[in-house]
Order: sequence, then C-alpha cells, then structure tokens
Amino acid sequence: MPRQVQLQPGMFAASNGKLIALEGGDAAALYFTAGRLQAALRDFAGASWEVVAGTGAPQEQLGAVLNVVPGAMKQPDGYELTITPRAIHAVAGSPAGAFYAVLTLIQLLRQYGDQLPALRITDWPDFPNRGLMLDISRDKVPTMATLFHLVDLLASWKINQLQLYTEHTFAYRRHPVVWATASPMTGAEILALDAYCRDRFIELVPNQNCFGHMSRWLDHQEYTHLAEAPEGAQTPWGFYRQGPNSLNPTDPRSLELVRTLFDELLPHFSSCQLNVGCDETYDVGQGRSKEAVERLGGGRVYLDFLGKIYLEVKARGRTMQFWGDIIVHHPDLVAELPRDMIALEWGYEADHPFDEHGAIFAQSGVPFYVCPGTSSWNSIAGRTENALANLRSAAENGLRRGAIGYLNTDWGDNGHWQPLPVSYLGFAYGAAVAWATEANRDLDMARALDRFAFQDEAGRMGRLAYDLGNAYREMGIMPHNSSALFWLLRYLPEELREVEGRMFKGERLRAEPLRRTSAYLDEVMAGLPQSDMKRQDAELVRQEFTLVADMLGHACRRGLWMVGDGEAAAGRQLSQEADELIGRYRATWLARNRPGGLGDSVARLEKMRQSYVSE
Repeated sequence: MPRQVQLQPGMFAASNGKLIALEGGDAAALYFTAGRLQAALRDFAGASWEVVAGTGAPQEQLGAVLNVVPGAMKQPDGYELTITPRAIHAVAGSPAGAFYAVLTLIQLLRQYGDQLPALRITDWPDFPNRGLMLDISRDKVPTMATLFHLVDLLASWKINQLQLYTEHTFAYRRHPVVWATASPMTGAEILALDAYCRDRFIELVPNQNCFGHMSRWLDHQEYTHLAEAPEGAQTPWGFYRQGPNSLNPTDPRSLELVRTLFDELLPHFSSCQLNVGCDETYDVGQGRSKEAVERLGGGRVYLDFLGKIYLEVKARGRTMQFWGDIIVHHPDLVAELPRDMIALEWGYEADHPFDEHGAIFAQSGVPFYVCPGTSSWNSIAGRTENALANLRSAAENGLRRGAIGYLNTDWGDNGHWQPLPVSYLGFAYGAAVAWATEANRDLDMARALDRFAFQDEAGRMGRLAYDLGNAYREMGIMPHNSSALFWLLRYLPEELREVEGRMFKGERLRAEPLRRTSAYLDEVMAGLPQSDMKRQDAELVRQEFTLVADMLGHACRRGLWMVGDGEAAAGRQLSQEADELIGRYRATWLARNRPGGLGDSVARLEKMRQSYVSE
C-alpha cells in the first residue's frame, strides 16, 4: 500500500492508441520503465500505447506522462501519481522514483483493467535500502531462470537490493576444489544478473563470508591450516560441533586468502558495497587464537581481524557490510568501528531485540540495517505468525533507531528443504513494511499473495500458503528458529531423545498434537484443487506445496511411530512413503535449482528413511 491515497471523482479509460510521453531531459533513463508500462497495458487492459520523448506530442493523444524533475520530491525515490479522467501523470525526483510510480500503476492495472479510478498517490520509502538476501550456499544454487524471475518479482515490490549469500558457491578460478561439486555461480552469470538487476533499479551487492561459516573451505586439506579449530568447537547453542568453522584471525595467511577472494569476485559487480559476513565465529578462542583471546579478549581479537578486512574492502573502493551479532555483545568496542562501514543487525524470532541492539549502533554513530527473515528455513512450510511479527518488529524498531536499510533474509540451513514459493509470504510482507511500515502493518497477506505473487483468480493459494505456514503452531512445541515438525524429519529417534529437552524447552513429543497437526494439514490442503493460478509455473507451485504438506504429514506419522503409538504406521510402510517423497523432492529441486548441493540435501532425508529399515 502507498502511504497516501486520495480518491477523486471519475474514471480513466485505458483505451487503445494512446502515447506514453517521457519528459524531464533523460528519456533513455525512463525507456525500460516505459516498456514495463507498455507490457502491463497490453496484458491487463488490452491496450497498445506507443512511447515518445519530449513535450511535442498532441495533448489529446497522451495517455501517460512520466516526468523526472530533480528536487520535485523531498525524498529521492518518492513520486506522485495522478490519474484523471483524461490522462495519467507520474512525477518523480529520480528515474528510480518514476519506476516505482509505474510499479504502483501496474498494480492498479492488475486490479482494475482498462477502467482506472481517478486518484492521487503521494508515496516514498521509509527505508532507502530495501533488500533481500538469498542463501545460495546451503544447499541450493538457483538456475539463472529462477534468479531472473525472482528479480522481476522483487522489483515489482519495490525491492532495490539483492544479495546472494555465498560461502563456496562462486566459481573462483584460483580455488576450484572448493566449488567442484556445488554448481556455482560463474563470473559471466554474475555479470548478466548484475545487468538484469540494474535495469530494474536493484543493486546486486556482492556477498562473501570470510571469517566464520568457512567450513566448506576449511574441510579441504588445502585450507585446513587456516582453521581456528580444525577438529571442532563448543557452540553457544549447547552442543559441540565437529569440524572447522572460522578462519584463524591471528594467522596472516587468513587475510591473504580473503584478499584473493575480493580481487576475483568484486570486478563482476557494479555495486560499491560488499557484505563480508563475519557472523557466528563461535570457535574463535577455542583453538589457535586461544592465547591471543586470553591476553586481549575475544571482542578485541574479533575487532582486530574485522578491521583488517575493512581495510581490504576500503582499498578496493567499496563500503563494507558485516553481520553485527558478535560485536553487539561487546558494546564498549562498537564505538571503535569505522563510521563508513554498515552493521547488519540480524534476528529471526518475533521477540528479537531490534530496539536494544539498534540503539547500540545508533548511539555510536555506526550506520546499520535491520535484518529479519522469512522464517521458512528449518520449517519446510514456513512459520507465518513468527515471520510477520519478526518482519514488522524489524521495520518498526529500525525506523525508531534510524536504520538506513532493511535486509530481509532467506536461509537454507540443514539442507534447504523449503521450496522457493514458501518464502513468498515473507518476501512480500518484508517488502511492504520496508517501503511504508505504517501503511502496510495490517496488510491482508493472503489477498496480496493471491494477486501479486500467485496470480490466483480463485483466491485460494494465498490463504493456503498463509495457513500451511502456521502448521508449526498445532504441535504446541516452539523450538528456536525452527519447527518441531522439521526436527522430526531431521533427527533419528535416539538423536531426538537426546536433544528433546534442550530444543523443545521441556515439552515432550505426544500423540495427540501429532494427530491434530495431521488433520490441520488435510484441512488446509483441501482448497488446492480450487486454485486458479495464471503463473506460467502454476503446476509446479501446486506440486511444491503438495510436497511440503506431504513432508509435514510424514513428520506427523513419523512422530507417532517414534512415540510408539499403537495406531502408528509400521516402519516398512513409512520407509516406502519416504522413498516416494524423496523422489518427488529431487524433481521439484531440479525444477528451479542446479544439481550441486542436491546430494547433500537428500542425504539428510535418506538418513531419515534408513531409520525405518533398521526397525
């Protein structure tokens, strides 16, 4: 929703043969925008309009005028859209503002066709930087067709920044062993995606983790010598994690590796920013930097290495973004951060302290983004209520504390089991509140998804996606950053018993909630046959949501088997069911994603299936 809408008397008829006039001096900067409007008029109003530049066209032929007037709006990306019974006028202070005006006009065309209501819209974004970060390292690397489609979808929702979270999935020519089986993004593909994004006023920001989350590098013998703790370390989540995680910050060779990554990666991006990650470095001080941490303190050792990375980024003419989860726990050191780096304050639960943490950065003068998430990972179907609350809290508290950006995140922990359309709810609501928080706080998400994501004329898919994403609540068990149904598929029975107390907060797995959840899934999915999606991939979307529901249904039956319920299916029957699910999972994966990573993801499901065979 725009922030200000004033309805006026009358209607505008989008009849055939009108003109789209580009005014304001730089018609070339508006040509792509005009093309989007042309296509929408053809698709939704059945009208063919030509594009002209300048003010020389006869007034009676003008259907729409796109005018860029520097300084016309107080906000650089703001616009004013006026529809009168005679013509459409969009005035903006920048080409991006004109693009956003046309996107709003296209939304109106989708709803009203060739009879548009007369109105005046005055609109501008709350956050100048409105982004999405998509995990392409655990384990899905999308095809280029998937990425192009996603960019178009995000652009239609006025997102202006995209990041592809990368650990090992860029094809570094100097480091081929790291990505050999990952189907990585190549330099040429990044160049093509960068150009595609630029046309749509989206900044493709390079993203390369280069401190923590480096196990995909450090597992290889060529790089193990750079690991902080090669054998593993205790985590803050209550368990010991086998294998390396972070670079050793006290070894100069770690920084040399980072330099080689920057030198090869950055020339493929037109963005002047770089997200260097540096989150969850839990093992620092438990291995090779132990003496330095004991002498200087963990915060100081972390900040010293962060500062070295910052100098490398700055030397290459970029602005550094970094995840703020480590430094925020050392508030006395935050003031030492350079003021030309950007902290990314992330948190994915409804009650994450965005206000408290944002205040730490704001009081120190360090620019920061708020970074909520879609809640789709570790859940398969998403966690609707948590996602909406988390996304809304980030926007409200980010505005309160002066955040300069809003970066929504979509992760792929533990195999990236959720299909991409599951995340549309989080993508859409995050885009809405990042643009205009107050106007979109209570947005009807089911209806918005039907119209602007699933294109379902029957009005079924939006509600189905919303409700399926709330299946996690039926269990009555709320593990952190995940759903209990997910862990039923992820863990063997003996593993689940071992972690049940810690992960399920004292709650025990019981038969009655499992049966209740199974019935809820059946009720939600009953509406799928009545959907009427006009997307080209409508059948794939149906298959994906059917697979999601069937995987959750299998989790319920597996849970009953685990608790020894007398009416539970036998292990042999569950094994056959799991085998069928895995086959469908492979097919839906390959419909949108590259094969690299599929083996790792499926291995987790195969482990689940094997548990039945050993019954």
